[in-house]
Amino acid sequence: MKAVSVAPLLLLALLVSVHKTEKSFENHKEKNVSKQEALNESQLLTMQDTFSSQAEDLARRKKNEERGHQLYKMSNKILKHSKSKKEKEEAYQLLTEAADMGHLKAMEKLAAALLFGYHGPQNITAAVTLYETLAEKGSHKGQTAIVYYTFGSLGGNLISQMILGYRYWVGINVPRNCEAALTNYRKVAYFIADKLEKNEEMPVEKVRLMEKSENLSSNNDFLDWDVHQYYKFLAERGDTQIQKAFYYFLKAAKAGNTHGMAFLGKMFLEGSVAVTQSNASAFKYFTMAAEKGNAVGLWGLGVLYFQGKGVPVNYTEAFKYFHIAAEKGLADAQFQLGVMYHSGSGVRKDYKLAFKYFYLASQNGQPIAVYYLAQMYAAGTGVFRSCQNAVELYRSVCELGSWSEKFLTAYFAYQDGNIDSSLIQYALLAEMGYEVAQSNSAFILESEQVKILSNDQMYPLALLLWNRAAAQGNAFARVKTGDYHFYGYGTKRDYVTAAIHYSLAVDHHIAQAMFNLAYMYEHGLGIPEDIHLAKRWYDLAAQTSPDASIPVFLARMKLEVKLLFSEMQLFKFTSSWKMSKLDTVLRPHWDLFALVVIVILLVLLIRNR
Repeated sequence: MKAVSVAPLLLLALLVSVHKTEKSFENHKEKNVSKQEALNESQLLTMQDTFSSQAEDLARRKKNEERGHQLYKMSNKILKHSKSKKEKEEAYQLLTEAADMGHLKAMEKLAAALLFGYHGPQNITAAVTLYETLAEKGSHKGQTAIVYYTFGSLGGNLISQMILGYRYWVGINVPRNCEAALTNYRKVAYFIADKLEKNEEMPVEKVRLMEKSENLSSNNDFLDWDVHQYYKFLAERGDTQIQKAFYYFLKAAKAGNTHGMAFLGKMFLEGSVAVTQSNASAFKYFTMAAEKGNAVGLWGLGVLYFQGKGVPVNYTEAFKYFHIAAEKGLADAQFQLGVMYHSGSGVRKDYKLAFKYFYLASQNGQPIAVYYLAQMYAAGTGVFRSCQNAVELYRSVCELGSWSEKFLTAYFAYQDGNIDSSLIQYALLAEMGYEVAQSNSAFILESEQVKILSNDQMYPLALLLWNRAAAQGNAFARVKTGDYHFYGYGTKRDYVTAAIHYSLAVDHHIAQAMFNLAYMYEHGLGIPEDIHLAKRWYDLAAQTSPDASIPVFLARMKLEVKLLFSEMQLFKFTSSWKMSKLDTVLRPHWDLFALVVIVILLVLLIRNR
């Protein structure tokens, strides 16, 4: 027999083994495929459910956003035109619903309402929580509220930029840096100047609480919500008040009043909800007023020729009318001449003349002229560059922003007895650098009517605010700062520092500071005792203010008695009558005893006349 080859058999066995393995693998693969298909089908169903849920959630959120936006608009509309408390409460209820739906602007407005106590109970805790939520969502206002000034400023928030500008300007928690202050103030001033040019901003009265009896009219109702609404209507071109003004000016113009003619021209030039814009009518009334020499009428014709409204552009005619009106002292005409010289429109470009007319206009109350002056100082155009002058001018423009309306709401809150709400609003304005707000905040704090702060917090904060107001030139605040150091309110008693503040205040001719300084010289408190200087300052106080006459008279009498006691030789004969013994007998306040004796003698003299 022939031997069988081993190799083919091994190969056959190997092939069989491979076939079995492949078959087994295919069977296993089929099972795995079957399982995978089932798994894929399950995952697909899950993903479909997820996508369906996400789509529903997205649709629901979109619906909420639309509903929230509608509620926010309705709320704003009611607040804009309502006067009654009930309507305002209804508006804030809608605002709350919009905020609950995640509407960002509604949340910002509601947070402000809770913080400042607008039209409802003040709730600072809830306001802070809401501001923190807003900050997480990237809201500039939320960032501002929790003192994220830098981040808010980088994000473009104007209030943050004002706060940061003020802090760099005076060096609060940052090194003093004029250029950094200028950068922040310039951004805000640019925005405000643009609004002013469009007549969208309006100055607001800033009442000093400690002087309100002098600032207010005799009926003590200098401001009310009707006046506030009137301001708002004018700023927003509301129809009711504009119509009243229109008919008043029309009646005056028919009677031959040039101011009525000129302001009718202005109303037709600008146009409003109540008065349809008409260049032809503006030209007619401006001409009528200008022919009678009215400065506003002359300015109006200049504007029409300068801008080519209803007439061809004619810079020569524009310059002529602006120049005549400027000679009559009209600030707007002086400003327009500044613009023409600054831009070289119709005249040779002359920055020095531009500066001259901008300066004249600014002195006559033209706010946009102040902005142009700031720009010229910042760039060194037509004048030596001055960062300090530029910042001060930019600041005055920034303070005309719409946020200054909080001076009204803060004052009304104070008048209504909502002291905490008033303080919060003034405190925000104080952080923005408003000196009046700093003084008012300090005044409220030292009144001890605040409930949101403990007693040991009030005086240190008040001192801080008085000091900031004093640094901005408020002489009354300088005296208050001296008082705090003299009596040890909110700080350790420090006669030396008190004397320094009083000395700074007397440069502003403040009788109270002179009297206090005289007292300190008399008793050697913080400064060397000097009776002659004491007498001099007492006399100056009486000369500066008639109200100081009686206190000065009594102080001088006391001083003369003290001098008499110290000079009388009689006290040398008995030690019990020496000044040192007199202090022991009558205690250190013997001078008060002498004052009482003098007053009694005066009363007796008056009765026996």
